[in-house]
Amino acid sequence: MALKRSIDNTQMMDTLKNDGREVRTSSTIAAPRERVFAAWTEPEQLARWWGPNGFTNTFHRFELKPDGIWEFTMHGPDGHDFHNTCLFRRIEPPGYLEFDHLKEMHFYKAMVTFTEVEGSTRIDWTMRFNTPEELAPVRAFIAKANAENMDKLEKELNGSGIPHIGENPVRAGNFPRRP
Repeated sequence: MALKRSIDNTQMMDTLKNDGREVRTSSTIAAPRERVFAAWTEPEQLARWWGPNGFTNTFHRFELKPDGIWEFTMHGPDGHDFHNTCLFRRIEPPGYLEFDHLKEMHFYKAMVTFTEVEGSTRIDWTMRFNTPEELAPVRAFIAKANAENMDKLEKELNGSGIPHIGENPVRAGNFPRRP
């Protein structure tokens, strides 16, 4: 079954909600909710599609449980590495995922809702920053990057693979690495 995706640009670009400290991305993908949730919560799948175009990932630690740690490095197309640490807060399969992005560049709370809609799954992804000032320097990048993330997720679920030039998109060991 071909995947069908649409982005709600009004919500994606609406960073004025919640005092200007949120970015909201909504997407509908023609895949079962359980499958979409798994793509967000199974490290082998997540590492293949997470991040904007041209980025690859190395997952160091992935503990899918409340207060579990997700440590990974995003490798930018320009050769820069971006170290990330997240803390899972709520995991309610297959409908809700919440985590705090703790470092390196900025703190935000990610809240992702997966809703079944006529055989498809609607993803509502909110990134909440502490202040509008923290969001301001990355606002335009995040809106574009989230749309690219959804494109890559669609390709992952469609089985068409993620195009990567000259590099294996996933560099990861066994999960979980540390208790």
